[in-house]
Amino acid sequence: MLVERLKNVAKINPKPTKRLSVQLFSLVEKQLWLKVLIGMVLGLAVGVVVGPTVGIVRPEMSVLIGNWLALPGQLFLAVIQMIVIPLVFASIIIGLASSENVNQLKKLGVVISIYFIFTTAIAAAIGIGVALISQPGKTLASNMQATLSLDVDAVEGIESAVPPSINELPTVLINILPGNPLSSMVEGQMLQIVIFALIFGIALVSMSPTQSKPLIELLASLQQVCMMIVRWAMWLAPVAVFGLMARLTSQVGVRALIGMSHYVATVIIGLLILLVFYLVLMYVFTRQAPIQFLKATRELLLLAFSTSSSAAVMPLSIKTAEEKLSIRQSISQFVIPLGATVNMNGTALYQ
Repeated sequence: MLVERLKNVAKINPKPTKRLSVQLFSLVEKQLWLKVLIGMVLGLAVGVVVGPTVGIVRPEMSVLIGNWLALPGQLFLAVIQMIVIPLVFASIIIGLASSENVNQLKKLGVVISIYFIFTTAIAAAIGIGVALISQPGKTLASNMQATLSLDVDAVEGIESAVPPSINELPTVLINILPGNPLSSMVEGQMLQIVIFALIFGIALVSMSPTQSKPLIELLASLQQVCMMIVRWAMWLAPVAVFGLMARLTSQVGVRALIGMSHYVATVIIGLLILLVFYLVLMYVFTRQAPIQFLKATRELLLLAFSTSSSAAVMPLSIKTAEEKLSIRQSISQFVIPLGATVNMNGTALYQ
């Protein structure tokens, strides 16, 4: 009986990503990623001109210009942060509602958990290994201290985070559950929101179709609204990147940027190694050629790299997975939002 209910719920669910993601995808086909990269280069140039390197503008005026140039970028980030919580919440539940049966959910949950833990550990190991070999902190510390007069001794004196003891571990695990989901949403506790969405979605698909249909349709509409707002925000992406880069360059100058180039190169090398690991893993389990995968996802990868926002490209990720990689909707709309908030391997490597 439960299996039949799940099938009926899946039939109810429309494909909210289909129509609106076409518009977002058209932005990429019009070389939005190229506009973002151009904005990055122009922002770098403008920041050098108005910053301390050239010195044609007084320092206080340089700060004022940089703050105003960064306004579109701050607006872009604020919009993305504003919409990511309802988007993730609705997408996870819609993905659960699209599942064919409970056994599939159990199997998918086990596989995803193992994959998330394994790949996160590998990403962290790659980041540590590359940093130990490259040691970008030496160049970065000397340049940043000279340019910004940083108190390195004060920074080194900060205590590191201490992992919880065995006695504290039960309390930590209990605190993962959102005692107040609305408070977790206000505070941006993404892990607690994801757990609440999972529990909420499983309970929803366990109900009869007549009872769950209105709420599923409401969440589908919420997902559409979120993606529409993301689409509006993407129009700001080139100007946002320009302004943020201009402000950064105008405040730190070229000398500090040269010092950071070693650090940036270290991060990029680590990410490339992680990409190769992904491609090998994908070939071993799916036998899909890496070149074909990169060709199918090149626009998505370039846009994600340019904006550095997995939330901004989440609707496009779902569309690409379903249409170009032939992944079922029940998988894409569940795994992608979950991975974008929990399986942040790029952040693990970056740290």
